[in-house]
Amino acid sequence: MTDTDFLRVCALDELPESEPVAADIHGTSIVLVRKSDEVFALYDECSHAAVALSEGDVDDCSIECWLHGSMFDLRTGKPSGPPATTAVPTYPVELRDGDVYLSLKPKTTENA
Repeated sequence: MTDTDFLRVCALDELPESEPVAADIHGTSIVLVRKSDEVFALYDECSHAAVALSEGDVDDCSIECWLHGSMFDLRTGKPSGPPATTAVPTYPVELRDGDVYLSLKPKTTENA
């Protein structure tokens, strides 16, 4: 992946700590979550019920779907239990000079 694959999304200090933030990046719905000096990006749709994960709650390193309670790992997108059984895509994030950059090329399971 090259630097040209990454798009500037926002300044790091614009993201609240441990609160999901919805973003539309070139037509792709993304949920961003800041944990200290790390930012996670997932596709903003629960794989079980097609509702926005950005409307859910963050707990430790997971985000919970508000509708049926499915929990997804912020690092891998994998669900931790039912009703969801399929992971949601995660996206590479880089922090550069206090700004958040994101690639719209989803991570693969091997490098998630």
